[in-house]
Amino acid sequence: MLKAFKYRIYPTKAQRSKMEQTLELCRWAYNETLAYRKNSFEQEGKSISKYETHNLLPEWKKNKPELKGG
Repeated sequence: MLKAFKYRIYPTKAQRSKMEQTLELCRWAYNETLAYRKNSFEQEGKSISKYETHNLLPEWKKNKPELKGG
């Protein structure tokens, strides 16, 4: 028999703000990666691998320091 548990969290305003900021950065990175892969395929007919998109992250971190975290 499987059991399921539900837990509610009650973050403080600061925690909520940090979670929203993190989620926004995740959205931004996902959308940038998707746009890069889509444009590459449409312009060059080349499919970009996961590892090639990982190599973009250091450059994004230079331009967008909040991606570094901490």
